[in-house]
Amino acid sequence: MKPHINAPSLREGFLTPGVAVKLHVFDMDGTLLNGSACLELCRHVGRLDEVLEAEEAWGRGEVGHVQFYELLLGLWEDLDDADVASVVEASPWLQGIREVCADIRSRGELSCVISMSPQFFVDYLLAWGFDRTYGARVHPAVPLRPEDVLLPEGKVEVVERLLSELGIDYTDVVGYGDSASDIPLFGRLAHSVAVNGTYRLLEVAEASYEGDDIWDAYQIGRRLLSPPASSATRGCKPRSGHLR
Repeated sequence: MKPHINAPSLREGFLTPGVAVKLHVFDMDGTLLNGSACLELCRHVGRLDEVLEAEEAWGRGEVGHVQFYELLLGLWEDLDDADVASVVEASPWLQGIREVCADIRSRGELSCVISMSPQFFVDYLLAWGFDRTYGARVHPAVPLRPEDVLLPEGKVEVVERLLSELGIDYTDVVGYGDSASDIPLFGRLAHSVAVNGTYRLLEVAEASYEGDDIWDAYQIGRRLLSPPASSATRGCKPRSGHLR
């Protein structure tokens, strides 16, 4: 499996002088994906017990983010690109991801995924229509460096760099996340949607959604960014979400 080390370029021609660009920032694990990339990778190699133990230890504060990857990277050393692609395809994703990306692009807006999961997994979402993907720059074939592990605070740094690069204002950004790792970013953004969120995240999110279709969460995000009349339509669908 080849390390993924180059950030993708944003598509050309999307910036119109004088027109404010909207940016949609998505977490992956628990937000777009039911569960986590690490869990699915370990399931594929038959080492599910190890990742469950590591996640429980991490949840108890017994291991940090770097130690978490130290426990797991060795389990993935035999994975190749075909394996990872197969895991991505078989993973339990929420419905509507490609439709959301297509609608964002049709409006001349941008989307990105920022995840604490491995970059080599997150990068596959570029093919689904996301403009940028960011993850932990860890890899079984590369010695682990602490600076390659993306921390919750690092999500804020990624967004700050992206907004500076593109000249986008924080009021034109909406974030979608599910857990405590999204709290620093939600605290910085003007607009945020908790997707099947934990109690701690619900306390800081501007709005929330419960369900299995990211399109409906995206509709809530659109209402935060724009007047209701500008919302997209995809037929009549029940909604399960609210604004705070």
